[in-house]
Amino acid sequence: MTTTLPFDTRNVSWHTLEGFPHIAYHICAVDETKRIVDILFKFDAHSKIATHRHKCDYVTVILQGELRIYRANGELKEVRPVGSYVATPGDGEPHTEGGGDQDVIAFFSNRNVDNLVYEILDDSLNVVATLGMAEFKALLEAQDAQASAA
Repeated sequence: MTTTLPFDTRNVSWHTLEGFPHIAYHICAVDETKRIVDILFKFDAHSKIATHRHKCDYVTVILQGELRIYRANGELKEVRPVGSYVATPGDGEPHTEGGGDQDVIAFFSNRNVDNLVYEILDDSLNVVATLGMAEFKALLEAQDAQASAA
């Protein structure tokens, strides 16, 4: 078991979306002009999130733990250890991902967003939901409203 130093999240407010277990988010920025959506994600250890496809280019930086990426058939495709920086083009293969032996905290910078950031897929790889610039902008506004009310 490899455990990394914990990432200090005292100033991060984690949020979840109903129907999306094993993942929490903190939206850092939504810039419609530059077409960027920056998000911190926390993936539960020993768990996988919903199958999905990234619809835009993105960069990941792993801040805590190791991110495990699985093909849609469940086969382990890649392990990204703490400190790794990976730039990936959009429209890649459907996959799921999750934590290894500890919760993972990863920074995702979604770039060149036209509209969609993610397609959420069912077991037959049909699109069942989408998350795009508009949804992340609304989530950021709700996140900011909660922070100012606290």
